Amino acid sequence: MTSSSTSHFSLSCFSPSNLHFSSQTKPPKPVKQRVITGTISEKPPISPPEKPSKHPIRNIPGDYGLPLIGAWKDRQDYFYNQGTDEFFKSRIQKYQSTVFRTNMPPGPFISSNPNVVALLDGKSFPALFDTDKVEKRDVFTGTFMPSTDLTGGYRILSYLDPSEPNHAKLKKLVFFLLSYRRDHVLPEFHASYTDMFEALEAEIAANGKASVSGPNDAAAFNFLARAFYGVNPNDTKLGPDGPTIIALWVLFQLHPIISLGLPRLIEDPLLHTFSLPSFLIKAGYNRLYDFFFENSAQILDHAENTLGLARDEACHNLLFATCFNTFGGMKIFFPSLLKLVGGAGPKLHLDLAREIRAGGVGMAAMERMPLMKSVVYEALRIEPPVPAQYAKAKKDFVVESHDAAFAIKEGEMLYGYQPLATKDPKIFDRAEEFIPDRFVGEEGEKLLKHVLWSNGPETESPSVENKQCAGKEFVVLIGRLLLVELFLRYDSFEIDGTTDVVTSLKRASF
Repeated sequence: MTSSSTSHFSLSCFSPSNLHFSSQTKPPKPVKQRVITGTISEKPPISPPEKPSKHPIRNIPGDYGLPLIGAWKDRQDYFYNQGTDEFFKSRIQKYQSTVFRTNMPPGPFISSNPNVVALLDGKSFPALFDTDKVEKRDVFTGTFMPSTDLTGGYRILSYLDPSEPNHAKLKKLVFFLLSYRRDHVLPEFHASYTDMFEALEAEIAANGKASVSGPNDAAAFNFLARAFYGVNPNDTKLGPDGPTIIALWVLFQLHPIISLGLPRLIEDPLLHTFSLPSFLIKAGYNRLYDFFFENSAQILDHAENTLGLARDEACHNLLFATCFNTFGGMKIFFPSLLKLVGGAGPKLHLDLAREIRAGGVGMAAMERMPLMKSVVYEALRIEPPVPAQYAKAKKDFVVESHDAAFAIKEGEMLYGYQPLATKDPKIFDRAEEFIPDRFVGEEGEKLLKHVLWSNGPETESPSVENKQCAGKEFVVLIGRLLLVELFLRYDSFEIDGTTDVVTSLKRASF
């Protein structure tokens, strides 16, 4: 799940007719009007027979090096010597292949087996979504799994494979969460992001600039709490502490695979060698849990009485879906979207302002804004909120890149770095550039199948049988809403292209 924005919308524009969940076996064909959908059929899809490869089978290049030493060396290159992009690009050049063997962090001593086969082009990457060929059990964070002590003792939905019984129940719970208070999403988004923009204006007036991150974090958490759970966090015992607690809790889960920019001699042993003890964040996590448990009684009733889930397990999953998946997505995606749009300059701003102000407001109105929709898709293509995907082969199969085929063996871990797959120059013209109107028109819409941010193609829908993000349509919606809210309020804005610092906001003049 991720986020979205809106401005001056009526409740009726987010009615059940615009937000529904289908019980059909096959995902619905794309339609002109964007709706938030999820397929909840229990009937498994029938896999077509695999077509023989057009390319001869090539040995997968690369190696893992010596035990412990090879993984440690790759970790140093990944975080410090080269950085993520250069780590992969240098190996593509070395092996003359976008498919190769390497180690992925963290390696020793957190991950028992850091060996992966990397899939780094737009043709091979989708193999990570094919649940007939790959398993998604416990691979959400990669070659290691954080302690379940960080999630109430439960393996959360994100770590479950579709073959596991609770996967369908928990994904249906997320579908229910998205639909339960749908009439509140647009007005609460408008209220929360009005507060954010007012805070930015005040900061710019006082200091000449303002960082988006803090105000966005506050707006995102307030929006989600008010829209989905009907409560303002500031009126509860949690107060304004939600975003800070979430950031620390997420750090305890992801520290083995991220860098905080600390000196290597401090950061590598502290973050990448041993897991941080979960008891250090327990008190904060319990505050979050109490907030969700006290404000989700009707959702938990549905989980218990309709889906057959324990209330405790359901609540831990609601917390994870809201805080890790959705809030975490908004925390990354919204500053990225603003940075890309801000850097594109005043002509794009004027074009967006004209389209948005001429189109009116509401769900149907947004469907008549091709440029605005394309901008959201392009931002998700060029800077996907979740860059890494993992899966484990559950049988032998062949994966193809654009110019070769490779035999994958059962049990091998597969890894994809999405920013390379979605900037594949053999699929996208000027692939490294932010092209606002890339997805406008019939030819542009054909490229949407190569937008993969949601753990699946943009042209497909999440279901209980796949691992595509349950909140896929919700993320697209709120990305659109942010642009609508922004350009109903402002003609243009300026942002530091290397940071999230806004230096000017020009109020609407027409």
